[in-house]
Amino acid sequence: MIAGFKRTTVESVADAVDQVVGQRGYMSHEMRPRVAGQVVGRALTALVRPAPPEKATPALSTKHSVGIIDNARPGEVAVIVVEDGLDVAGIGGLMATAAKSREMAGAIVDGGARDIGEIRALGLPVYSRSVIPSSTVGRYATVGNQMPVMCAGVMVKPGDIIVAGEDGVVRVPQEKAAEVLKRAQEIDAREDKMVPFIRKFRSLAKVVEMFNRI
Repeated sequence: MIAGFKRTTVESVADAVDQVVGQRGYMSHEMRPRVAGQVVGRALTALVRPAPPEKATPALSTKHSVGIIDNARPGEVAVIVVEDGLDVAGIGGLMATAAKSREMAGAIVDGGARDIGEIRALGLPVYSRSVIPSSTVGRYATVGNQMPVMCAGVMVKPGDIIVAGEDGVVRVPQEKAAEVLKRAQEIDAREDKMVPFIRKFRSLAKVVEMFNRI
């Protein structure tokens, strides 16, 4: 399943989720690659919320986020939601180092990321809604992991498949993954067939009419 999604495109997966699930799977346009790279893998989730300083200690501010990383299997994806967290970093160099050592596929953060140069040197793909130098310590605390989270406009459950590329991030519900993959492969195949006709006729409109697809 994961290998199949690696061979398709994030755009085809987004279209396939629309068609199969009947609701969007693509995250907000603000979710951008801060360290570029393809990410395909099953989601591990963590939730971070604003907290008073006494509850936002160094240990508690990252407890559940670190927990999913320290227990991750190779190829899994950290999905960390920092509520109202565009001005704090939900991941930095130390967490990224741990994720890379666990051979994770990458991290998706609804919030900020920091230590971008360090993470880039590690080669760990990271997508986030902002880049910011601040820490969650003294401001936020993690409240749980391996639970459904609303990430950049899309509900993500543990075990869902995350597909991310230069154009954005898509969540595939695990219960619909096989059907979504099949549809995405069909979309890829149809677009591959369209390209020679576009070049031949030098007309996109004509080929769209032929294939009923854009």
